[in-house]
Amino acid sequence: MTYSNSSEAIESLAAEIGKNVYIDVAKWHLYLGDAHLNTPLAEQLYPLLADGVPSEDQVLGILRNIPIKLGGGKHELPLLELLPVQSQLQLMDVLEEFYKQL
Repeated sequence: MTYSNSSEAIESLAAEIGKNVYIDVAKWHLYLGDAHLNTPLAEQLYPLLADGVPSEDQVLGILRNIPIKLGGGKHELPLLELLPVQSQLQLMDVLEEFYKQL
């Protein structure tokens, strides 16, 4: 798929992330789209796609640097700590599929 600009591409990537990647809280799956975390994540991941599919280390580094406030801001954890391994793998799959469509 061809995007007319980077904003459109980021929105598309954010939509895919939002419906496929989730955080796990007490065995509840909260999808990143519902948590409004998909767009900030897509904005950081999209530039990496210019050089191909980002490595797992690159993606984990970004996830490690996105702080998520819990308990009304009493606590803060990196997004990486809230994503189960299956969700991390799903994120990598989303990035691979998205890159193929660029």
